[in-house]
Amino acid sequence: MPYKSRTDLPDNVRNVLPPHAQDIYKEAFNSAWDEYKDKEDRRGDDSREETAHKVAWSAVKHDYQKGDDDHWHPKKKH
Repeated sequence: MPYKSRTDLPDNVRNVLPPHAQDIYKEAFNSAWDEYKDKEDRRGDDSREETAHKVAWSAVKHDYQKGDDDHWHPKKKH
């Protein structure tokens, strides 16, 4: 179930991530959804949707980090 816009994202994503991070999440989820279309046939593995969510969170964490204030902030570039 790919996401067409940020408003389609789950509440636990929309309510915690800033808009740019939501865009990253959406694009990564949709890409993983397409990439792992055959994953549902394997038993014992995460479902296609679970895998896509994991990939999406990983993509967000590449550029954002959760601060001490419980808000997500862009990582500082070195």
